[in-house]
Amino acid sequence: MNKQELVEEVSTETGLTKAASGRVVSGITDAITDALARGERVTLVGFGTFRVASRKARAGRNPQTGQTIQIPAKKVPRFKPGKNLRKKVK
Repeated sequence: MNKQELVEEVSTETGLTKAASGRVVSGITDAITDALARGERVTLVGFGTFRVASRKARAGRNPQTGQTIQIPAKKVPRFKPGKNLRKKVK
């Protein structure tokens, strides 16, 4: 499912117009993105938790040359599904 299909699904479920549903979906994704950028957690009970995790610096290999390279430390987004989501998918 892509974003447009999600907007259509939200529109069907809520009775909102597609334009309003598009603004809702964009607002939710923007709010989650902004919170993660500030280093905050976003917990949607029953759905899951978005958080920022840190990856340590490490050595890697260039697959084309085989040369060892240093991969810098960085922060990455993580998602842990909630109990209800795990049950539905199972």
